[in-house]
Amino acid sequence: MEALTLLWLVAPMEWFLADVWGTALDAVAGATGVRVLGFPFMQRAYLAAVCIAVIGPLVGSFLVHREMAMIGDTLAHSAFAGVAVGLFVNATLALSVSPLLTALVVAVLAALLVQALIDYAGAYTDTSLAIVLTGAFAVGSVLVTATDGGIAVGINAYLFGSLATVSRASTGLLLAMSVLVTAVVTVAYRPLAYVTFDEVGARAAGLDVGRYNRLLVVLTAVVVVGSMQIMGVILVAAMLVVPVAAATAVSGFRRSVVAAVLVGQAATLTGTTLSYSYDIAAGGTIALVAVALFVAARVLFLGVR
Repeated sequence: MEALTLLWLVAPMEWFLADVWGTALDAVAGATGVRVLGFPFMQRAYLAAVCIAVIGPLVGSFLVHREMAMIGDTLAHSAFAGVAVGLFVNATLALSVSPLLTALVVAVLAALLVQALIDYAGAYTDTSLAIVLTGAFAVGSVLVTATDGGIAVGINAYLFGSLATVSRASTGLLLAMSVLVTAVVTVAYRPLAYVTFDEVGARAAGLDVGRYNRLLVVLTAVVVVGSMQIMGVILVAAMLVVPVAAATAVSGFRRSVVAAVLVGQAATLTGTTLSYSYDIAAGGTIALVAVALFVAARVLFLGVR
């Protein structure tokens, strides 16, 4: 039943990828002579980049203003454990489980665990993040070595990101995730913003602060897993933090979110193009472009002041 539900969600996205996005980029490639836009794997990579640049800064804006920027790194390491679980199950039980799905399940559970440690165990935020990060990465490393390194090759693409391994199905899944995350943030924007900037006031106003905290960390887990194939586990937190940091000079929270998304778009599209052109790591290239944009924004802001 879960597989049928997932297929029902992803199939329309795969149709959009092939018949709308692919057709549009084919037309642009034919009109401009930019051949790279006509390659199916680059069409998938560019669509994934656009999605990542929307949902990363969108969710990251709330995290940065709550001083929870490092939760992205924690959940990325948890997603690494989830990928290792999927690959381990496939290798030892001869099954065909999607590592992205196991990564999503593990990352969501880790997100809820982090929030539970903060809410019920009295652990400080950074302590909770450290506990979950190290525990999850330890599980992943144990599973990798438990098969005598047999799944190490398969996990490398998830660690460092890759344009070539972004499949049609995973791009469709990322697009579905992006639509879901954007819709949820749009609907819950006001309470999320209230809890972000005035948690005490939100409690006094009768908002279920715990529910919105859990919602935010689960959304973060979805963003991390969706971004993982291009950015890689090691750098996935960059799109949650760096574009938001670059846009902090923009006045007004809504405008700063829009600015962060625009910075994210510039970073992912430029980084993806450079990665293909020079055959270098996609995640690292995107992160470096994002950092360069952050530095440029800081210099420009100081110059204006």
